Formats: sequence, C-alpha cells, structure tokens
Amino acid sequence: MEEKKFDIKSIIGFVLIFGILVFMMYQNQPTPEELEAQKKAAEEKVEAEKKDIQKDDTLITTSQDYASSQVLDSTQLEVAKGKLGALSYALTVPGEAITTVNTDVFELKFNRKGGYLSEVKLRNFVDYDSLPIYLIKDGNSAFNITFGTSDNRTFNTKDLPFQPSVSKSGDNTVVSMKLKVSETAFLEYRYELKPNDYMIDFSVKSQGLSGVFNSSQPLVLNWDLKGYRHAKSISYENRYTDIHYEHENGKPDYTGARDADENLEDVTWIGYKQHFFTSVLLTDNVFKTASIDVKNLVEDETIDTVFTKQFSSKIPLAYQGGEINQPMDFYFGPSDFKILNDYGRNLDEIVPFGWGIFGWINRYIFMPLFSFLGSFLPYGIAIVVMTILTKIVLSFVQYKQFLSQAKMKILKPELDAVREKYKDNKLKAQQETMAIQSRAGASPLSGCLPGLMQIPVFYALFQFFPSAFDLRQKPFLWAKDLSSYDSILELPFNIPFYGSHVSLFPILAAIAIFFYMKMTTGQQTAMQGPPQEGMPDMGKMMKYMIYFSPLLMLVFFNNYASGLSLYYFISNLISIGIMLVIKNYIIDEDKVLAKIEVSKTKPKKQNKFQKKMAEMMEQAEAQKQAQQKGKKK
Repeated sequence: MEEKKFDIKSIIGFVLIFGILVFMMYQNQPTPEELEAQKKAAEEKVEAEKKDIQKDDTLITTSQDYASSQVLDSTQLEVAKGKLGALSYALTVPGEAITTVNTDVFELKFNRKGGYLSEVKLRNFVDYDSLPIYLIKDGNSAFNITFGTSDNRTFNTKDLPFQPSVSKSGDNTVVSMKLKVSETAFLEYRYELKPNDYMIDFSVKSQGLSGVFNSSQPLVLNWDLKGYRHAKSISYENRYTDIHYEHENGKPDYTGARDADENLEDVTWIGYKQHFFTSVLLTDNVFKTASIDVKNLVEDETIDTVFTKQFSSKIPLAYQGGEINQPMDFYFGPSDFKILNDYGRNLDEIVPFGWGIFGWINRYIFMPLFSFLGSFLPYGIAIVVMTILTKIVLSFVQYKQFLSQAKMKILKPELDAVREKYKDNKLKAQQETMAIQSRAGASPLSGCLPGLMQIPVFYALFQFFPSAFDLRQKPFLWAKDLSSYDSILELPFNIPFYGSHVSLFPILAAIAIFFYMKMTTGQQTAMQGPPQEGMPDMGKMMKYMIYFSPLLMLVFFNNYASGLSLYYFISNLISIGIMLVIKNYIIDEDKVLAKIEVSKTKPKKQNKFQKKMAEMMEQAEAQKQAQQKGKKK
C-alpha cells in the first residue's frame, strides 16, 4: 500500500487563494462616503413609505406583517413603524408561541398569534371511536376583532402577536393575552378558569388606546367554528346540530338543522350546538345586533365524515369612551340539561326538549323521573321502568278507548239495521245513527279523544330520548350506546333512507306495533259502517296503516337512538298486555249492554255541538227534499 505523504504544493495553493480573496474583499469594501450614502438612502426609503401610507385611505395588514416577533434594531423598528404604526411595538415583545393550561375538565392551548384558544379538549369524554373530544383543534375555529386606528389602518386581531401570561387568583387560573402598543397601553383578552367548571370568564378590554383607535370605524367581532363529528352516525348528529341564541327579553330561539343566514337584535348569548356538545359565547352587555350563518358540510356521509356544520357569527361592538370594555363568557362543554340549567342563564334551552306543553312535560316530569331512576339503575333498565310507569299512568286512557269500542261493538247490530233501513237516504241514516249513539252514551269521538291525550306524551318522549345526555355511550343488552343506533349487522351497501346497517330494537318495536295495531285497528275496522258518499273509506285506510306504521318505524328509526326504539318496543308490549287485561278481565260486555239499555230510557240532553250538528243535518235534509220535489215538477 502506498504511504500517504504531506503535499506541500496543495498547502501553498490554498494559502495563495485565501490571500487573493482577502485582498479582493479589502479592495471592494465601501468607503466612508459610500457608507454615508447608503444610510441616507435607507432613511429616504422610510420617509417614502410613510408618504405612500398617508396617501391611502386605509391600510389593511396581514398575518405576514407579523410573521416573527423579535428584538428589532433601530432601522428595522423604523421600517415597522412606517408600515404598521403603533402596533409595530407588538413585534418587539417576547412570548411563547403556545400557552397550555389544564383544569379538571379542560386541556387548553392559547395561541400567541391572535390571542385566542387554538385548542379545546374536554378531558372527561371520548367520541364514538374512543378518541378525545376536541371542540377546537387544527384551525377549525377563529376568533377575530377588526378595528381601525387613527392613522387610517385596519387591523385584525387574529393576525397580531399577543403576549401571554398565566397567574393564579385563589383557586382560579387567569390567562392574560395582551396586544401591546407600549408597556402600559394594550388590548387584552382575559380568561379566568375555575376548577371543575365548563364556563370560562372572558373579557375584551383595552387600556390607553383611546388615541390609537379610530372610533368612527366599525368594531366587529367575528367568531367562526367548524363542528367536528363526535357520533357514530354523522347524519343523525347533524339532525341535532344548529345555532341557538337568546334575546334580551329571555326569549330563546334556534335555526334548526337547516342552512340559515339570519340577522338578530338584542342578543345575550349565541351557542353552536353539536348534538351532545356545545360552544357558547355569552355577554354581560347585550349585543345590539348580530348576524349568524350556518352551512351544512355533509353532502355525502360516506365521504364528508370530519365536520358537521360551519358556524359563523358577526357581532358589532361599541366603544366606551374610546376604549373597548366587553365582559363575556365562553361555555365549552356537554349539552347536558342539568349542567346547563345550573348556570341559571337560560342555557338549558339549548337542549331540544320541544316547545310548549311538550317541553314542559320533559322538563318537569320525564327529566326528574329519569334522573332519579338513573341514579340507582342501569340506564337501559331505567328506560324500561320509566316506560312501565308512564303506561300505568295512561292506562285509564286505554280503558276509555276500549270501553268506547265495547259500546260501539254492542250497538253495531242496531246501527247496521238503521243503515239498511235508510240505505237510500244517507243523511237520514246518519241522523238516526247519531241519535242512537247519543241515547246510549256512545260515540266514535269518545274513543278518539283519549287517544289524542296520549299525543303530547308520545311527542315529548320522542324529543326526550335523543336529547338525554345521560344515555350517551351507555350500553344495554346488545346496544353499545343508547344514544346511537344498535347495529347487529353491517351491510356491504347502502339502502336509501334506511342506511348500511340493521338495527334490532326498531325491528322489535315494528313487530310490537304491528300486533298492537292489528288488535285495536282490526276491531275498530270491524265496527265501521260502509263509507258515506263523498267521504274516504276509513276502514280501508286503517287496514293500510296496520302495515304502513311498522314499516315507517323499521326504516325511520334504523338510524335513531336505540334508547328511543327500546322505549317504543316496551311501550307497545305493555299496551298489548293492558289491552288484553282490560278486554278479558275488566270490561264485561253484558254489564256494558245493561248500562246502555238504562241510558237509552233516560232523556239525553244534547250539548251545543250536538244541537248544532242536528240542526245542520235537518236543514240539509229539508234542502234535499225540496230539491227532489222541484225535480218531480
């Protein structure tokens, strides 16, 4: 092997090249006169930029103008001042890019850029796939205030660097984000976090900026949020995802699941509801006006699976003595009636329990009852027990229905004889039918009215179970989550309106509804007389309903909460049992017949409605007879 030797020629070559480079740099360095000329040119450039700014009516800055925060030298600071005015001081203030704060219920991240919450994680919940619940993450939300300055510039807080600081106030944690114009003049976002509390005290306040703000320009707050999907069925979750808000007079309202673009007045809070989780902005000083916008982001649930809806609010704010002072609050947490109700700010209206009497039944009957049962029973068993109690209370309604049906059944031979006797005179047959029913104390309406009494309960429970937060992710039998569908079979294809899975509780509920309707509607159909001229054939319609209603349950409820289908299944089973007990052990047709015979012998006083109907029928009969006489002539 050849031994490596020290190459003296190479060393000499490198030394010569280095010497030549040094000589060239020395020869090309600027003279004192040239340095002075460069300095003068830089100053002239700054002055020129200032003059250009003064020529414009408004200069709108962008996030690129604040891309870095560092200590600037005098020349750089002059350039920044020329372009950014008083806000250039914010570039010189140091601070961490992300400030992280944890509480019992939150993991929060505050972004230096914009001073706003860039991440909100709820520590005590996971989604359908056991992943953490994030309300804000990866830029799905923006909070921005647009304001003007006295030197005709327009700024957006989302682009500006805030200086963060974290301190303690007793047990509370205070996060202060300050956009500084100087050490004593700033715009501050102040967040106060309390232990085990989903409500964050939030305020926007300025100090020493009355000479900086241009109060003749609008001061506008923009709050945007794209709702993350948290449930197994994004279409079902989207059905309960919308904007709720409250007017100053305490009147709540909401947009519904549709796309919406509305202008509001005198608003005290605006909430972005995502079925079981909600983000709310509340204010102590009423928002005089606000505009809200909702857009559906799910066109195809097999493709659009990340976000549900896009929410946006634009809220003009008012200056106070040339400064900003807007005390507010943020709520980031579950759409749980008990939690929201405890704040005493009408936030419980976010839970869609229904309007009017339906909401009243849910709030003051079913919610307390279900909470009580759920405190010591598994939630599936609590649904069963609540269903049993509800059916027992309403059993008198079923008794009235079956008593009416029994009377009509007993009267059927007599009514058939009347119809046969007056088969050529439908109006006379109807008059005689009503007279017999009135004397016997029986009427088809007496069977319908008790059924109508069940509708408020039916609809209230239809609203209650999909909105009951306590059912979320609670298992029962084969259902893994009572707030979602109970799939027992995944299909390799999608059936329109039905879905790509098979839920068992809707099948059981449909079967129970079929047999219940077969027993009740079949008996009512048998008692129906022939259809009147010009009137629909109710008997035929009832026969169709026996098959249509279970089919509707099977298809419509396949994607609904399994807790709701469980309720309907148990409810109809109990109804069948109550009907059999009443029919076989309570109602004695012989006794009913005896009562009818006694009732026939007594003079029956007609009410105003019956009198009016009788008069109308008599007038119609008279007109008909007059027409017949006219035709004979």
